[in-house]
Amino acid sequence: MSNFSKLLKGAILTMTSLERRIRAGALIIENDAILLVEFDDENGVHYNLPAGGVEPGETVAEAARREAREEAGVEVEVGPVAFVYEYEPKRNEELYGPRPSLSVTFACTLKPGSEPRLPDKPDENQTGVKWVPLAALKQVVLYPEIADDILAYAKNSDIHAYRNYVEEKTIQEQKQSAKA
Repeated sequence: MSNFSKLLKGAILTMTSLERRIRAGALIIENDAILLVEFDDENGVHYNLPAGGVEPGETVAEAARREAREEAGVEVEVGPVAFVYEYEPKRNEELYGPRPSLSVTFACTLKPGSEPRLPDKPDENQTGVKWVPLAALKQVVLYPEIADDILAYAKNSDIHAYRNYVEEKTIQEQKQSAKA
């Protein structure tokens, strides 16, 4: 392999590793509770929506459906976009690493007969799938830190009554303001 080929390959790998990751998530709320995936890792016990990266050839809505099945063991009907979350590392001191991401979260409903369960092959550090009462959502560690957005969405079905786009920098600035 020529030096030029090696340099080009390295440049392509660097560009690819820093491309914006597109993620899809499922927001599943029933009976005043939200379905969350539980993890226990170096950050301690924390929760996430069923979510993950969009695979090649897959639409964002298809990815949300697949992630709900893979992480929470449920089959869902994918509804409208509930909100969009964006993470830009340079604006956030690489709080969650160097790779930028854009997450599209859909309002989803469980298909009849679908019951949440830990998958046969859970993600590393995944310890459970739980219904968390909306009233207790701010008491759990949720990543990203969008509990306020979820609660506003659950309270207001009017798209103009809640923040349907949020950037990580805004979340961090609001946290700092609240501490002051």
